[in-house]
Amino acid sequence: MKIDGVPFRTIWPAEDGRAVEILDQTLFPHRFEILRLSGMDQAAHAIRVMQVRGAPLIGATTAYGVALAMRVDATDAGLAEACATLLETRPTAVNLHWALERMKAVLAPLPAEARAEAAWAEAAALCDEDVAINAAIGDHGLEIIRAIAAKKPAGEPVRVLTHCNAGWLATVDWGTATAPIYKAHDAGIPVEVWVDETRPRNQGAFLTAWELGRHGVKHKVIVDNAGGHLMQRGLVDMVIVGTDRTTARGDVCNKIGTYLKALAAHDNGVPFYVTLPSPTLDFSVQDGFDIPIESRSGREVTHLAGMTASGAVEEVRLTPEGSEGENPAFDVTPARLVTALITERGVCAATEEGIAGLFPDRAAA
Repeated sequence: MKIDGVPFRTIWPAEDGRAVEILDQTLFPHRFEILRLSGMDQAAHAIRVMQVRGAPLIGATTAYGVALAMRVDATDAGLAEACATLLETRPTAVNLHWALERMKAVLAPLPAEARAEAAWAEAAALCDEDVAINAAIGDHGLEIIRAIAAKKPAGEPVRVLTHCNAGWLATVDWGTATAPIYKAHDAGIPVEVWVDETRPRNQGAFLTAWELGRHGVKHKVIVDNAGGHLMQRGLVDMVIVGTDRTTARGDVCNKIGTYLKALAAHDNGVPFYVTLPSPTLDFSVQDGFDIPIESRSGREVTHLAGMTASGAVEEVRLTPEGSEGENPAFDVTPARLVTALITERGVCAATEEGIAGLFPDRAAA
């Protein structure tokens, strides 16, 4: 995607070939900075503190983290240590585990002296595949938006509500939930996006609004609790969200607050779509409530950072002194509340049969 006309991905090899570079997402939307990751520990730190975030981008950064580790110690012990360190950074997004397994499968059979080059090539291939997956999700989602637009009066926009940031900043490029929106916008279909602020880290207000604005997509930021009201008033045509892990039977684990949007959509007859890249499928889990839910610092709830009138970025306390914050990062939306899953292979029902029909190779593994 483009930032002020300049094409960017969220992660890419540095020109000297000795590091990777990322967009530091902890600084958005007030500052735009490129951060250099020169070693595995820096990659692990970037994942842990959410300088990179979003399941697909976590997977991509994990792969490059292994590649950076192989430049230092490509022995079996070095590979095992790198994978163990990276695995501990974020527990919920299955892409992290998937990327580690993919890297180990490629590297373990090779002699140590061949691993660094092979790891670098595999990480790059993983990133290119992520871009292709998300572009295909965009194409399939575009047809859903096109069908909704065809039923509306000429010129009236398709109004989409999304939650958190499942945009190109959460992937290598295109995004998952935003890919159909970008494809529709670029095709000349009028779309307007309701952007949930997504407390407590405000990924919607900070990230989704930023990238939609830079691409020229009309949008408004809303408080998280406004979605149901807008649906009751007929002001939402569809909900599109991403997913950090989806079970074999279609339960969806996504940013905290997704479940409430799904309930409101179900109550108001608004279609609720989940954009699902196949690496985010976890066929080892049937019940969404078996997914480990990350609990983050309560300080993210009790404090908020923003830009003052003077241009300084400062943190302020929102709650009374002594009030603690509880901060589950994700929730689970049962498959029964999901209208359909939009994948790179097409659209399917959020059922075990629907998923297996599109991914028989994965379901049988």
